Amino acid sequence: MAIETIMVVGAGQMGNGIAQVAAQSGYSVILNDISTEVVEGGREAITARLERLVAKERLTREEKAGVLSRIRLSTELDSARQADFVIEAIVERLDVKCDVLRKLDDAAPSHVILASNTSSLPITEMAAATGRPDRVIGMHFMNPVPVMKLVEIIRGLQTSDAVYETVEGLARELGKTPVEVQDFPGFVANRVLMPMINEAIYTVYEGVAAPEAVDEVMKLGMNHPMGPLQLADFIGLDTCLYIMETLYEGFGDSKYRPCPLLRKYVRAGWLGKKSGRGFYQYG
Repeated sequence: MAIETIMVVGAGQMGNGIAQVAAQSGYSVILNDISTEVVEGGREAITARLERLVAKERLTREEKAGVLSRIRLSTELDSARQADFVIEAIVERLDVKCDVLRKLDDAAPSHVILASNTSSLPITEMAAATGRPDRVIGMHFMNPVPVMKLVEIIRGLQTSDAVYETVEGLARELGKTPVEVQDFPGFVANRVLMPMINEAIYTVYEGVAAPEAVDEVMKLGMNHPMGPLQLADFIGLDTCLYIMETLYEGFGDSKYRPCPLLRKYVRAGWLGKKSGRGFYQYG
């Protein structure tokens, strides 16, 4: 069945980014979250990004209006009844994701594919929470979604070939480059990225160098566009910790042990840019 309407569950940074990309690609979008305030905040974020594109003459005002007209807001998961494809982009917690997927499984028509934007959690386990495990798949977008081209597509144990091919095609329709990845903790992106960030935190913890020095080494010496500690602040230190814990528990290997300094910052509420302080302070 052709995909015409995409429901995005979660109107935060990742979810509203996915919604924007889908609407810009011509799809009707249902942007869902738990409250009117949250979904309206998601639409405001989309509007602000589109306005910047207009200012740069990369989008006309008519095109901007067209994109926004294709996005409708929802606070009920039952809206999945009107969708052809559903992707969740909620908090990175397995229990919460499984609960939402169960509810979406009840609401969505039987043919609908349920996708997760998880960055590290097991697709197979999420699929087992539904009655359609062959139609559950991982679709991990990179942040910021409107800019980054990569999408990791993760097969669960029972994901069908037809579902994979549909999702791969959808990723291309959204202007993304899909890469097939198997269902292992952290997939590829975070299995490589997060240990690097964790090791950078260890260098600060052990007094090897200050955060600014660590980031400068990686930017100037390794040609990274952003230092690992600045990137950690941008991602959210709580998210980094959760992913490291997922890797550590999933592989049982000490090389994935989260740095104690990372735990301390999270316990202090220093979560990075979103809280105003992490390895750096934000105005």
